[in-house]
Amino acid sequence: MSNTQGLAAHALEIFDALIGQGQGLRPRAGQRAMAELVAQTLASAGLRGESDDPDPPQRRLAVVQAGTGVGKSLAYLVPAIALALQRGTRVVVSTATVALQEQLVRQDLPALQARLPMTFRFALAKGRGRYVCRLKLERCLSDPTQAEALPPDDEGEVLWSGTDGHAERLAWWQARAVDLAHGRWDGELDSLVQPPQAGWWAAVAADGASCAGRHCPLYSGCVVFERRKELVGAQVIVVNHDLLLATLGKRQLPELDQCLLVLDEAHHLPATALQQWARRTSLTWLDWIDQLASRMLRVQRELDSNAAAEVPQAAAQLRAALQELARLAVQAWGQGVAQRSEPLRVRLPLGQLPEGWDGALQQASDAAETLLEALRTLGLAVRMALRESSDDSWRLSEWYAQLGALAPRLEAVSDTVRWLAHAPAPGQPPLAKWFVLTPPVAGSDGTVRVSAHASPLLPGGLLRTRLWPQVRAAVLTSATLTGGSGRFDFFLREVGLADDADVTTLAVDSPFDHARQGDLVLAPVAADPRDLPAYQMAVQQALLRDLPQVSQGALVLFTSRAHLQQVVQALPDELRARVLVQGEQPRARLLQQHRERVAAGQPSILLGLQSFGEGLDLPGALCAELFITKLPFAPPDDPVAEARSEWLRAMGHDPFLEWVLPAAALRLQQWVGRALRHEDDRARIVCYDPRLSSTAYGRMMLAGLPPFRRVVAAWARPVPAAGPDARLEA
Repeated sequence: MSNTQGLAAHALEIFDALIGQGQGLRPRAGQRAMAELVAQTLASAGLRGESDDPDPPQRRLAVVQAGTGVGKSLAYLVPAIALALQRGTRVVVSTATVALQEQLVRQDLPALQARLPMTFRFALAKGRGRYVCRLKLERCLSDPTQAEALPPDDEGEVLWSGTDGHAERLAWWQARAVDLAHGRWDGELDSLVQPPQAGWWAAVAADGASCAGRHCPLYSGCVVFERRKELVGAQVIVVNHDLLLATLGKRQLPELDQCLLVLDEAHHLPATALQQWARRTSLTWLDWIDQLASRMLRVQRELDSNAAAEVPQAAAQLRAALQELARLAVQAWGQGVAQRSEPLRVRLPLGQLPEGWDGALQQASDAAETLLEALRTLGLAVRMALRESSDDSWRLSEWYAQLGALAPRLEAVSDTVRWLAHAPAPGQPPLAKWFVLTPPVAGSDGTVRVSAHASPLLPGGLLRTRLWPQVRAAVLTSATLTGGSGRFDFFLREVGLADDADVTTLAVDSPFDHARQGDLVLAPVAADPRDLPAYQMAVQQALLRDLPQVSQGALVLFTSRAHLQQVVQALPDELRARVLVQGEQPRARLLQQHRERVAAGQPSILLGLQSFGEGLDLPGALCAELFITKLPFAPPDDPVAEARSEWLRAMGHDPFLEWVLPAAALRLQQWVGRALRHEDDRARIVCYDPRLSSTAYGRMMLAGLPPFRRVVAAWARPVPAAGPDARLEA
């Protein structure tokens, strides 16, 4: 037996022994098959530094679809932990949702610690922004006017600035400082009972750009580095996809070519990659440029340096160039914006800028690069001074923090203008580029606010070049990777692993008896989804008819917040008292209230959007009924989706069949997966969208769902099949 086979066999022995203990665990053929592939994959992959062989180590990746109820967490955790301990390495488990992170850290891993024959430690890794920076907190308390206001959101709104809410902010900071000093708070955002206003937290949140590390005078009690110490001694580290991608090459997590990687909820990875590498900047909220220049010049004087000699001119050029871009945008598309009630979003077809923009973009790019270079030089000088002068660490650390606080905004400008000017090579996809023009705020000077945005179109290319070259051993898993087609082609393209010879795939069916445990009720409303007002009204009437019959827990899923709110406003008082609406309370409190109501024998109905359709675990009576108001196609006005469809059509492809439909089929599978969580659950799923049964593509989606007993509602009236162009209105 080779060493690889021996390692895999030993890991499987440990898995089999655990399942054999019983105590709520039962043998499942699908779970065993998944555990076997995980063990073989992670055992046969070579990690960097394991041997003196000059050839690159073997790379092995497994892609596993494990239906609901398979028990995939145990199927990957046990072999991965056993192999990591045998090989002297670590396991990084990345998830997409907070719910799964909490399940792993609070339930699965503690249970394994108690039941496995070997000892291991685990830790949860979060981004710096989830922790307080004690130096920033001290600074806010000593001089609140120095606290940073948040940059504008997509509509250009500054969340707080100046003296707005000054007393309340200061009181909140003081309370947090006292709680921290007396051990009543651990410094984590997620442990606060009541989430603070975004701007209050942003002013005191830790971030890498402003952190002086070991040279900070408050390093010994730093929350971030205390949590990092826990990571150093852990054999299992739980992260999320955002953090995993954001820290590539930054050494905040174990090097991926030296550890075992598991990506759970892997179907989220493509969307996370696009979000991670998209860029945006305001073209009209520019006061920070003067703040940055002033701080750089002050630090230059204090250090007796000439690193910032070009800063005044570069700052003036950057401000002028961004103002010119904003002027061009308003000139091109701003007519009537001031009278609008909502922001105007303008996407550039095929990413092509209008004529006359190149000069301003080049000027902005050059000026931003000059400022970035000066900022790097000054930052290095401050760090060197910190090393040499511990007596002056407070003052130097504050300088470093003040410079670093504005660095991300400068980097965002640099990246955004560079991407706006980007022209793709022949045959390559363009970037999605768009502008948001926001009407003036009442009482302001009447300026239309403008923000610029750019994003890649294809996540597969990003992941193929930025993530996978760093990975030697990985398992990607989810309950929905094939969309019901039985083929992994779409997912592999999206995740950047198409035609990768190192990839092995496996589909493991759910152990549930779907035909016995659940009914899929086809209850199409007599309205065409393309006629949105009529369709939403028809669904509203259907819900008002059906929801009063709910006797336990129910979940209603919407594709539109506006539709959700419309239904909420139409609920009679008696029914409204049974309804809990996403966003009206913190998620944890909302779900706790739902559990309490159902446990007390009362009906409770959750109304939610896409994020409630995935990662929400509502076993048994908590989701005895699931209502789907509309098939979960991506919003038709999403600028990245629009740009991708446009490019695919230009290349002679069918975006609906190649991308829109497979993505919606995966999403529908996730939604339907909320209904059954355990083998003794019973559930009823109701879908009001007539396209699921009246269109060819709808029937394809229907065929990909688990084999529930199908029921046609007695009140369902036949809806004529939509025409061939109906799919374009999905």
